[in-house]
Amino acid sequence: MEDEEAAAVLRTVGRQIKMWREAAGLKQAEFGSAIGYGEEMVSSVERARRIPKPDFLDKADEVLGASGKISAMKEDVEKARYPKKVRDLAKLEDEAVELGAYDNHQVHGLLQTPEYAQALYAMRRPAFTEDEIERHVAARMARKAVFDRVPRPLITFVQEESTLRRPIGGRMVLRRQLEHLLRVAGLRHVSIQVMPTDREDHAGMAGPFRVLKLQEGKTLGHFEAQLHNRVIDDPRDAQILDMRYGMIRAQALSPRESLAFIEKVLGEET
Repeated sequence: MEDEEAAAVLRTVGRQIKMWREAAGLKQAEFGSAIGYGEEMVSSVERARRIPKPDFLDKADEVLGASGKISAMKEDVEKARYPKKVRDLAKLEDEAVELGAYDNHQVHGLLQTPEYAQALYAMRRPAFTEDEIERHVAARMARKAVFDRVPRPLITFVQEESTLRRPIGGRMVLRRQLEHLLRVAGLRHVSIQVMPTDREDHAGMAGPFRVLKLQEGKTLGHFEAQLHNRVIDDPRDAQILDMRYGMIRAQALSPRESLAFIEKVLGEET
């Protein structure tokens, strides 16, 4: 595990499942057969080396007669499934009343389809395992809950034109991603703008970043670069990023022009 908080959750879950299994007089192989999983998977879950899926916990609860005590751990396990930096970022997003993001090399994570995200994680080097890819994609998709939160936050994006044309995952994945952008842009509390490549003035040349405005009025910045993931909480630095994001939005195409631009690019992919 990459962080102690998640590791502690998985160790607790593993001990509980082992205790219930032994109390039922079942060996790992017998228990695995009863719930539809292999002995190796059962062993890995009990030793906190693998993260059990909700189906594993539900079936374990039923077979072991735990009366909901094992199934009740699903929420904690689901949170532990996501990397710590994702959990921390999701907490900030839950508190934000306004979120803004500029991206210049890929479609922003909150806007990605599962297939697009899968392709991105599959090309990482050093390579992720299949389990790691699944975990990261699930975490990214879970963050989309911010779109459905009530009260609705104001969410804005500025995407560099190149991100709409780079065929990550192949042409069909790109086409579906563009279609998804058009659907999301139709939400009343979401705005998507495009920064054309031919713009001479561009306030975002220093790279991608995010601005989050919290309920109590505090403004935070956030950026990821290679191996680093950082939250900017210094008021002066956050103010600079907020100002810079406003300039980027002013230099980009308007939301309406951007929708027409995305539709044009989508038409070229037909």
